Amino acid sequence: QQSGRRYNLFLKRRLRIDKRHQSKDSIFFRDGVRRIDFVLSYVDDFSKELEKKLERRKEFESNLQKAGLELETEDKKESEDGKIFFVKIHAPWEVLITYAEVLNIKVPIKENDIPSTVENPLDCMLFPLRLPKKVMHPEPDYFTAPFSKDKQELYLINDESTFFSPSMRNRIVNYILTRCPYGTEEGKKKFGIKRLLNNGTYTAAYPLHDCQYWKKANDPNCDNERYTLYMEWARFLRFYKEQPLDLIRKYYGEKIGIYFAWLGFYTEMLFLAAVVGLICFLYGLFTMDENMSSKEICDPAIGGEIIMCPLCDQECDYWRLNTTCESSQYSHLFDNVATLFFAIFMGIWVTLFLEFWKRRQARLKYEWDLVDFEEEQQQLQLRPEYEAKCTQKKRNPVTQEMEPYLPLTSQAVRFCISGTTVLFWVSLIIASMIAVIVYRLAVYAAFASLMENTQTLQPISGLLTPQLATSVTASCLNFVIIMILNFFYERIAIWITDMEIPRTHMEYENRLTMKMFLFQFVNYYSSCFYVAFFKGKFVGYPGAYTYMFNRWRNEECDPAGCLIELTTQLTIVMAGKQIWGNIQEAFVPWICNWWGRRKARNNPENLYSRWEQDHDLQTFGALGLFYEYLEMVIQFGFITLFVASFPLAPLLALMNNILEIRVDSWKLTTQYRRPVAAKAHSIGVWQEILNGMAILSVVTNAFIVAFTSDMIPRLVYYYAYYESEDSPMSGYINNSLSVFQISDFPDRNKPKENPENFVICRYRDYRYPPDHERRYLHTMQFWHILAAKLAFIIIMEHVVFIVKFFVAWMIPDVPADVKARIKREKYLTQKILHEYELEKLKERLCQGDKRATEKEFIATEGRMELSRAM
Repeated sequence: QQSGRRYNLFLKRRLRIDKRHQSKDSIFFRDGVRRIDFVLSYVDDFSKELEKKLERRKEFESNLQKAGLELETEDKKESEDGKIFFVKIHAPWEVLITYAEVLNIKVPIKENDIPSTVENPLDCMLFPLRLPKKVMHPEPDYFTAPFSKDKQELYLINDESTFFSPSMRNRIVNYILTRCPYGTEEGKKKFGIKRLLNNGTYTAAYPLHDCQYWKKANDPNCDNERYTLYMEWARFLRFYKEQPLDLIRKYYGEKIGIYFAWLGFYTEMLFLAAVVGLICFLYGLFTMDENMSSKEICDPAIGGEIIMCPLCDQECDYWRLNTTCESSQYSHLFDNVATLFFAIFMGIWVTLFLEFWKRRQARLKYEWDLVDFEEEQQQLQLRPEYEAKCTQKKRNPVTQEMEPYLPLTSQAVRFCISGTTVLFWVSLIIASMIAVIVYRLAVYAAFASLMENTQTLQPISGLLTPQLATSVTASCLNFVIIMILNFFYERIAIWITDMEIPRTHMEYENRLTMKMFLFQFVNYYSSCFYVAFFKGKFVGYPGAYTYMFNRWRNEECDPAGCLIELTTQLTIVMAGKQIWGNIQEAFVPWICNWWGRRKARNNPENLYSRWEQDHDLQTFGALGLFYEYLEMVIQFGFITLFVASFPLAPLLALMNNILEIRVDSWKLTTQYRRPVAAKAHSIGVWQEILNGMAILSVVTNAFIVAFTSDMIPRLVYYYAYYESEDSPMSGYINNSLSVFQISDFPDRNKPKENPENFVICRYRDYRYPPDHERRYLHTMQFWHILAAKLAFIIIMEHVVFIVKFFVAWMIPDVPADVKARIKREKYLTQKILHEYELEKLKERLCQGDKRATEKEFIATEGRMELSRAM
C-alpha cells in the first residue's frame, strides 16, 4: 500500500511537470509574457467563516479586475502542501500609467548630460573598497519629470514592459490593494488588503523576488538583481566593500535605500571616533604605571597601612586600602586626562556626523529624484484603518470634500488611556531599577563575607573585589530585566498606537516612534544614569549613613572612583544588547525558514514555484525598518551619552555595525519576502531624536567628568593642596580620605569583631577629623572641589556648544555643487517640457486646429524665454 502511494505521488508530480513546459521558478504568468507584480495566498480552513471568507475574496478579486488588474489563480493541488491557493496579480500598461500619474512618479525624459563631479584624488587608494560600476550604477542617470498620460511621447519609453521598474510596479499594485473595497459588513464599507489579512481571508500578500539569491534565473528576461545584491552586498566576506546604494534603491525602494545609506555613513564616521577612542585608551594603558594614586594605593607602606571603614553594617570587617590595588590600576585606563579630551572630541564629532549626514542626504535626494518629492503627499494620505473605524464625517477645509474624523471626546479618552499605559510601563522600569539597587545593597555583604572566608577566591580577590562582583552581577541581572520588559512593551506600544487610530501614516509612525523611544531610553539608560550620577553621592559618613527605605545602606564608590563601575555597566548592557540583537536578527528568521522549507528541499526545482519559495520566507513588515532605526539610535546613545566613561564604546559600535550592515542585508535578501517599495527623502523623526541626544550628550559627559570621575578633585589637589613641589600628586590618597574614630560608631554600624583593635578608620570624603571643633563637617576643600566641578561643567558645556554651533553654521546642509546641479536640472527639464509643448502647438497650427491661436504660440515662446532668463 505504501509503495502504491509513492507511485501515485510520482505520477502526480510527473503530470505537474508535464503540464507546463515553463519552469515554475518564474516571475511571469503562464503565458511567459505578463509579469507577476504581486501575489496573494489563502487556504481553505473549513471553519465557520469559510463562506464569509469566500464571499470576501470573490468580491475583492472582482473589484481588483474592475480596477484593471489581471489575475491568475494557482489551484491548491499545484502547491507543495496541497493546501494553499495563490492568486498572481499583473498590472497592465494602462493601469500603470494611470496610477503613476496619481502617485506623481518621476520617469526619465532625457539622459543626464551634466558632467559628473571632479574625481576624488584618493580613488586609486580606495579602489579595493569599490564595487564594479555596473553594480554601483545599474542604470544611466536621467533628467526626470512627473508622469502624465497626456505627454507619453515626451518620455523615454523603449519598452512598455520594462519602463516601470519592478519596485514601481509593486508600489502601484499595493496602492490599489490597500484601497480596494470588498463589501459591506455591519453597515460599514470594508476595504483594503490589510483587513483581509487580519481577518484571515488571505494569509499573505507580497511582491516576488526576481530570482533565487544563490544563482541566476534561467529566464533571460530576468534582471537577477537579487543574485547581484547577495553576491556583492549581503555576504560577510564583502564587509570591506562599499554598498551598492543605487541598486538597493532600485530593488527595494528609497525608504530602505536611505536606511542603508544612513547606516553606512554612520559606520564610516564611527571609524574616526573609534581611532581617537583607542588612542585615549592606549594612553591610559601606557601611563598606568605612572599613576601616582595607584602607586600610593598599592604601596604597602601607604595603602597597606590605611585602614578603611567597613562597607556594610555589622557583617563587613575593616579592610586595608591596598586590597583595591588592581581595581585602582584598571580604573586609570578610563579615568585620566585623555577622558576629558575624548568627551570634548565626541561633542564635536556628533555635530560633524549630523551635519555631514545632512549633506549626504541632500546629495541622495538629488541623485534619487527626491528633490521635489513631498513626503506629506504620500504620508498624509488617510490610513485605511482610520477611514474604516471613523464613521462620522466632516468637510475638509482645504479640499472641501467630506472626510471621516474622530470626535474630540473619543480622541481625549484614547490619549488618556495611552498616556496612562506609557506612564505605567515607565514606572515599571523605574521600579525594576530600584529592585536592582536593592539587590546591590542586599548582596554586597554576602559577597564580602564569601570572598573573605573562601580560600579558593583568595588569588583573585585583588581583581574581583566585592564592589566589582556586585556591580557585574547587578549589571547582568539588569540586562535580563531590560530584555524582558522590552519584549512585552513592544507589543503594548503597537496596541496602544493602534487604539489611538492615528489619522495618517506619518502620525502613526511618529507616535509609535516617540512611545518606543521614550520607553527604550528609560529602559536602557536608567541603570547607567544611576551609576553615573547617584551611586556614592548620598552615602553620608560613618555613624550617620543614609539608608534606602530605612533598611539598606546606600552604596559607596570604590576608593578609585565610580567610573570603573559605570564602564562595567555600559559594557555589559551595550555589548549584551548588540550580541543578542544580532543573534535575534540572523538566527531566528533562518531557523523559521529552515523549518518551513524542510519538505520542499527534497522536491524538484520545477515543482517549487517562485511564489511558493517567497511564501515560505519571513515577512519584513511595515515596522521592519522602525526596529532597525531604533536599535541604531539606542546604540548612538550609548556611544555619546556615556562615552566619557568608556572610550572603547565607538570601537565596539564600529565592529557591531560592520556586522550589522551585512546581517541586515543578508536577512533582507535571503530570509525575508521582498518588501513593498516605498519612498522617503530622509530618516524622518529620527533626525530630531539624534539632534536631541547630541545636545544631551554634552551635558551628561560634562557631569560624568565632573562628578563621576576623580579628575576634578585631583586637579584641585594638584594646584591648591599639594604637599610636595617635586611631586605634586604625592599624598593625594591620604588627603582624599577622612578620619573616623571607631568608638563613635553606633551599634547599628559597628562591626561585630575588631580583632586588631583599630582605633580609627578612613572613608572617602572631605570632612574634619574627630579631634577638630567642627568634627565630621565638610572641610573648605570639599567646597573648593564642588565649586571647581560646577565651574568645569559650565565652561565645558559653553565651549563645546559654541564649537558645535559654529561648526553647524560653517557647514551648509546642501553642498554647493548639488545646489548648482539641482538648478541646472530644473532649468533643462523645464526647457524640454516647454519645447515639447511648443512642438505640439506647431503641429496643431499646421493641422489647422482653430483652437491653437497665434497668441497662444507667442505666449508659449515667451514662457520659454522667461524660463531661460530665470
